[in-house]
Amino acid sequence: MSLTLIRPDDWHVHLRDEAMLRAVLPDTARRFARAIVMPNLKSPVRTVAEARAYRDRILAARPAGSAFEPLMTLYLTDNTPVTEIERARASGFVHAVKYYPAGATTHSDFGVTSLERCDDALAAMEAVGVPLLVHGEVTDPAVDVFDREAVFIDRILQRVVARFPRLKIVLEHVTTRDGVEFVAAAPATVAATLTAHHLLLNRNAMFQGGIRPHAYCLPVLKRERHREALMAAATSGSPKFFLGTDSAPHARRTKEAACGCAGLYTAHAGIELYAEAFKAAGVLERLEGFASLHGPAFYGLAANRERITLIDDSWPVPDEIDLASAGIADTLVPFRAGGRVGFRIADTGV
Repeated sequence: MSLTLIRPDDWHVHLRDEAMLRAVLPDTARRFARAIVMPNLKSPVRTVAEARAYRDRILAARPAGSAFEPLMTLYLTDNTPVTEIERARASGFVHAVKYYPAGATTHSDFGVTSLERCDDALAAMEAVGVPLLVHGEVTDPAVDVFDREAVFIDRILQRVVARFPRLKIVLEHVTTRDGVEFVAAAPATVAATLTAHHLLLNRNAMFQGGIRPHAYCLPVLKRERHREALMAAATSGSPKFFLGTDSAPHARRTKEAACGCAGLYTAHAGIELYAEAFKAAGVLERLEGFASLHGPAFYGLAANRERITLIDDSWPVPDEIDLASAGIADTLVPFRAGGRVGFRIADTGV
């Protein structure tokens, strides 16, 4: 069995910087024509000038012959000025602004302490047409980690949608039935990305035979009923849901630690894993809409012209990826390390 589709885009990816960027970018560039690149570097990308410099580093790290296009984002802070939003819109290469609640995930210490402080920036984004990308979790320590997405929607997101009705909003890496239902019922200005790992795994994956740090991500994996809701949304054909891997590379020693980092590395099989999920649901023919059409339409971009072919043929995933060639004395453990992925891309030999 094979499936030919328009080359997809990744609407949420972490490419990191410097040596790690050079190590992981080829996996994303091999599969996706474009990607929305997260701005949460150790020194966050807060201005258009910083986004331009980061974009230049990504372009310089592309494999020879690659036409991969990074779509840049800015990191929203309590003090993001309206003028920076206007510069972002005028730049032609900054496509969104990302909201991280302070302390919610990797490198979010500079994040927003209260979205009310960002009303001027949000109003400017609404006026000029710059989307807001949302890490949808509260950081209140009194809220159970498995409930933080649902509470965020109730406490914060509903207010933002009501207050800024023309603002385009993406609820990133949605993980709950609550999130899916909210997005489905919201105006057309609200959409969501879905990761392959949240489609394929429930929270049991973190505890099979012991603690599994390489299955730990944020937002965390949820109950099976939530995974089922995500699958239903992804395969529904609704243009409100589209592909965003949230591939997040961390060196092995930072995952297998007393306080390990959150994030799964899935870029090595960034489209193939989704094909597995859609095949399991019996709707492989709907993958093109989810992976190649819905995202560009929401962002106001044309779909890609190039096509790729996925072949229903499994291949082995290595136990680890050596980072020495990139100058990092460590390894990276990919999603499904030591196992197999059920599809390969015909034009890459994977």
